[in-house]
Amino acid sequence: MASIHKRGPYQWRASIRRRGHPPTSKTFTTRVDAEAWSREVENEMDRGVFISRKEAESTTLSEALQRYMTEVTPLKKGWKQEEARIRVWLRHPLSSRMLPGIRGADLAKFRDERRSEGRAENTIRLALAVLSHVYEVARKEWGMESLRNPVKSIRLPANSTPRDRRLLPGEQDGLLEQLRKHKNPWIAPLSLLALETAARQGELLALRWADVDLSARTAHFRETKGGGSRTIPLSTVAVACLQGLPRHYAGKVIPTTASAVVQAWGRVLVRCRRKYEQQCKTAGDSADPLLYRDLRFHDLRHEAVSRFFELGLGVLEVSAISGHRSIQMLARYTHPRVGDLAKKLG
Repeated sequence: MASIHKRGPYQWRASIRRRGHPPTSKTFTTRVDAEAWSREVENEMDRGVFISRKEAESTTLSEALQRYMTEVTPLKKGWKQEEARIRVWLRHPLSSRMLPGIRGADLAKFRDERRSEGRAENTIRLALAVLSHVYEVARKEWGMESLRNPVKSIRLPANSTPRDRRLLPGEQDGLLEQLRKHKNPWIAPLSLLALETAARQGELLALRWADVDLSARTAHFRETKGGGSRTIPLSTVAVACLQGLPRHYAGKVIPTTASAVVQAWGRVLVRCRRKYEQQCKTAGDSADPLLYRDLRFHDLRHEAVSRFFELGLGVLEVSAISGHRSIQMLARYTHPRVGDLAKKLG
């Protein structure tokens, strides 16, 4: 039988001692809540399904996130991105709450707030995915079997709409012209190689000269997003680009960082758009509202894959170069131009 004692003006402590189970207790603000909790726990003990909640109820979300960031995150390939998402959670007011005290309603509110801030659906989904994994690891590996995962009780945001942005006529020349003028000398060759190889930004930034064979016209990526490695063929333009690069002492083909690429890309697009609008103004023409707008570095991969198909390469050939493991994912990166399809129809 549970014993309930008043500990203060607004505190009631329920304690349960039963043979075969560890002593269990919890403090509530009302006697009614204490009695309800006692009945629930004793019922679980009677049915033989009781699991101690002590560790879960004494662990804050902040403590769980920090432990997860120390023990689990470093083992992941995308540890930097996940660490950034965890730090967002650590700054959120929910991080001071105990793990069992976070409800689905709290996370639904977080989801809706992020939407109102203009965050992408995929960004919100990834943030919630991290939190969900923290709960699962705590439940399965940290001895908190009684813990419920609140993320599973809400509707998760859908994946972001697949992008179909391709380079418009004249964009490539204008981009490369401004990229070559940028103070970072590695941005232009990185962009050109992305267009010629369909490689991901991270793969190109990790590429080393030891894995490039210019005589055989091949490049070997040791680590890829999908796991494993792959060797790709190099076009004559890619070979010429690589031949013109200086050899860096660290052995990397493109010795720059992802953050430097992001900053340079944004500034170059602004310069391209400004120059284009000035040219239109001088010539008395109206500016295309899409030119140099809503263009991301990763769109170069979409452009490259689409060009491979336009060259007549087959699905297996393109997937061997791009590294896509499924036809469905490869299809998301393939965007044939409607005008070209109309010409084929005759």
